[in-house]
Formats: sequence, C-alpha cells, structure tokens
Amino acid sequence: MELSDLIIKLVLVLVIFAISLVVAMYSTYAERKVAAFLQDRVGPNRAGPFGILQPLADGAKMFMKEEIIPTRASGFLFVVGPSLAIMTACIGSAVIPWGPQMQIGSRVIDLQVTDINVGILYIFGVVSLGVYGIMIGGWASNNKYSLMGAIRAASQSISYEISMGLSIIALLMLSGTLSLKEIAAQQHGFWADGYFTWNFFKQPLGFLIFMVCAFAETNRSPFDLPECETELVGGYHTEYSSMKLGFYLFAEYINMFVSSAVMATLYWGGYNYPGMDWVAAHAGPTIAPIIGVIVLFAKIFAFIFFFMWVRWTIPRFRYDQLMHLGWKTLIPLAIANIVLTGVIATLIKHFA
Repeated sequence: MELSDLIIKLVLVLVIFAISLVVAMYSTYAERKVAAFLQDRVGPNRAGPFGILQPLADGAKMFMKEEIIPTRASGFLFVVGPSLAIMTACIGSAVIPWGPQMQIGSRVIDLQVTDINVGILYIFGVVSLGVYGIMIGGWASNNKYSLMGAIRAASQSISYEISMGLSIIALLMLSGTLSLKEIAAQQHGFWADGYFTWNFFKQPLGFLIFMVCAFAETNRSPFDLPECETELVGGYHTEYSSMKLGFYLFAEYINMFVSSAVMATLYWGGYNYPGMDWVAAHAGPTIAPIIGVIVLFAKIFAFIFFFMWVRWTIPRFRYDQLMHLGWKTLIPLAIANIVLTGVIATLIKHFA
C-alpha cells in the first residue's frame, strides 16, 4: 500500500469515528425529542436554539462528575469494562461500505475502511466481544444487582446471536458471499430483471428476525432487561459514574448506529437507490457517490428513529417472555426460513 493510500485510509477511519461519536451524541438529544413528541411534551429546549447544545452540556457534566470506584471493586477490571464496551462498538463500522467508489481526479477512493471476504463474520465477532465489556463491568463492581444485570445481558446476547446468525444464512444462500461490499453491490439500483434488487424483498422474514435480534443485541426496549431499573436498580452499570458510565451509554447508541447501518446494507440496498445510474451519468463520479452516502445515512437515521419509536411505544418484556421469544420462536422461524429459501431457490434454478 502506498503512503497516499494509507493516509486516505487513516483519514477515512478518523471521519467514520468522528461521525459515529457525533451520531451517538445527538442520538441522546433525538431520543429525548422523539419521546417528548410521542408523549406530547417539549423535551430539551434550554441549551442553545431548540436545545441542540444539550448533548454538549450532558457531555461536560459527565466529564466533571466525581470519579467513584467502590472500595471492594476490582479497580483494573472496573475500568476495562466500559473501555471494552466502547471499543467493540466503534470497530464494528470498519467493514461497512458507506458508498460506491469515488473518483477525485485520477484517484479512485473506496468509501470503506477495509473489505474483507468474511465481513459478516467480522460483524458477528465484534458483536460477540461486546458482551465481555458488560460482563466484566457487572462482575468487577462487586454488586449483586450489577452482576445479575450482567448475567442477563450475557444470556440475552448469546440467545439472540444464534437467531441472528441463522437469519443471515438464508441471505448468504442467495448472495453467495460474506463480503458486505459485494452484498451491497448486488443490490445495485432498485429494480432489475423484472424484480426488486434489494434483499428485503427477497428475505422479508429474515430481515424481521434480524431486526428483532438487533433490538436485543443493543439492549434496546423492549429488550432492555440487563438494565431493568424496576428490578435491578440500574443494571450492570449501577456502580459507575462520570465518563465510565458515559462510555456504556455511548456504546449503546454507537451499537444502534452500527446495527442500523448493517441492516440498511444487508437488506435495504445500502447506498443504492432508484435512478442511481442516471444520477451517476449526469452528476459525475465525485458527486454521485456523495449522494449514495447521503441515501445510506437517510436509511440509517430512519432505523434509529424506529429504535426510538419502539422504545417509547412498547412495554418491556418479562425475562421469561424474552427467552421464550428467542429460543422457541425466532430460532425455529430462522431455520424454517433457511429451508424455505433453499427449496424456492432450487425450484427457480431448476425451472429457469
């Protein structure tokens, strides 16, 4: 790799990292505004015009709060927990294709940090590591309620990772690749050969299962049992304060952002949109990819809004209901979807 290519990759990494943090920061503002709208109240409106500086005020408050580590806590692991949670949340975006190739002068730039041929497995590996940050934090706190919240998180993540993995198999049977870049490229445009190109229209059940599992993996309501305040005070981060608590809260919103990007890429065409070939022909190889990036972020923000809408609409499950849904409903549905996809694909291939 040439030095200029390395510099471009480093710049892309920094830009994606900055965007992830800004989106996570303003997701807290958006969440409070969405909640206020759905509950017919105002929400944040004092810090800046329309309250848009509220996330900065909250961040300053987090930084300035007193650092407290419980006397009997494991000091090193107490710090490692939130650090691991925020790290695993941030590295998941490395394999997401944010747009088609952009041409600036004679140089072609990939709007993706790295394209590995097992991109989906990388995403699942990062998701699996994320639970360690929660588990370590709950155990290191030396608080039985924190530990119970951490155990809930671990069992919930393991249960729904199985369903999520099975739901994606049917999609892989159709795409024939594990590369997110190739999966996005296969959904070019919106319509081709007499049918929709976006995978949602080919795998609606798989998308539904994946989306439900994404809610569970990000600990979003109605799957927020690990931090169920009515039973566990505050869950796995009960003993945390200052920016260590902020890291856990930030990790949840970054995970929501990355999960939305993955769902948009796998099932909703990613950066593809109707008429993109016409736009590319008239806008040029520099502007057209930027429009694709804007389209992808529009889909991501739509999913983030849906996450928030569900949180303030649907009550949380009981824990037995959560496990029943994961093991006795979603897993059988995902297996049935694999079988159905295989049968239909075989028949289509046979009669084509």
